[in-house]
Amino acid sequence: YPSGNLAIIVVRDKNRFICIVQEDKPNNAEIQAVFKSNGRNTCYYPKGAVWINMNIQGGQYLDQAGNRVRRWMWPNSIVSSGAPVPLSPIFISLNRHVGVRILGQDKIAVSFLAMGQQAKFNVGTKVQVSDIGRLPPPARLGEDELLLLAFRVRILRLFDRLRGCLNFPSNEQRDKIKPPAYLITQTLKILQLCTTSDISDEVRSSIRAIVNA
Repeated sequence: YPSGNLAIIVVRDKNRFICIVQEDKPNNAEIQAVFKSNGRNTCYYPKGAVWINMNIQGGQYLDQAGNRVRRWMWPNSIVSSGAPVPLSPIFISLNRHVGVRILGQDKIAVSFLAMGQQAKFNVGTKVQVSDIGRLPPPARLGEDELLLLAFRVRILRLFDRLRGCLNFPSNEQRDKIKPPAYLITQTLKILQLCTTSDISDEVRSSIRAIVNA
């Protein structure tokens, strides 16, 4: 953002990716949208309520009270009954700088506009389902989500260290400063989730290395 706060994070791991949009705040920035290569995407209202939720079958648009305003199915999805409801183009503004355009499953764009310049990220992906019974079960926190949280904490810690370097040029003073309490808490929560989540040992070790670096 023009303020210097981090706006968009993109994490890639082989053929997978996660794109996260967060609000314009220096500390404790709330997540405003998450887009994943497995077709699961969510946008949030400023107060945290789900705005748009999408999966490999389709999506829905909700109002701030949680009532469904629109619902659609992707063209290649298989529905149990009834005719599929097509998608009408959707344009929303997450904040004054970041917008989302949804034209299709593989045509989802996040645009960032500031100081007369624009950047666009294509976060759409073509995921087809040949059998409704083969849909993957929903998972609250998998490897992608844990890696994303780890990188987010790592980036916030780097920004905190940078502020420390600017405020305390002396190494002796800087070494005495501890990370903010909320970063310590988030780090401990991520490490705890690593021990209880069904993830590989390799990913678990990577997450620990990221948050402890």
